[in-house]
Amino acid sequence: DTNGFVDERSESRLYVGNLDLRINEASLIKMFSPYGKIISEDFLWHTRGPKKGEPRGYAFIEYSRKEEAELAKEKMHGRLACGRPLVVRLASEKLLEDSSHDHSKRLLPEANRTRFASGSSSGQMSRDEKVAAIKNKLKALEEDEKQRDPKKQKR
Repeated sequence: DTNGFVDERSESRLYVGNLDLRINEASLIKMFSPYGKIISEDFLWHTRGPKKGEPRGYAFIEYSRKEEAELAKEKMHGRLACGRPLVVRLASEKLLEDSSHDHSKRLLPEANRTRFASGSSSGQMSRDEKVAAIKNKLKALEEDEKQRDPKKQKR
């Protein structure tokens, strides 16, 4: 059941935001490793424009277990790092928050946009909505990667 896998993975994956530009991948891993086994880390960088090559100020950390992610969220959210309070949420919570902002409407199918703009009664996305949002995000990331590949080949 791939839907179960997506849900399980999103429950053990954290969004880490408000990162100071001095924080690098190694320091991020060092900060979060006491709370469990980190199985992946995605540190995001600007890929174009005047800030190309600079950190975007957020990252994703995936733990091997949901409980580890929840512990890290509890211990690290609001903690100061280089003078800035970290914003730590489950990645699924970040997806829900982003879906209400205009800049990420492309993540959601057209039929779901109105519900999130006005707010749903439960505040939760259904499994199908989550899967659709993830598929759309993956498609957008793949398109972005295709645009960057020619630059890599020119080196």
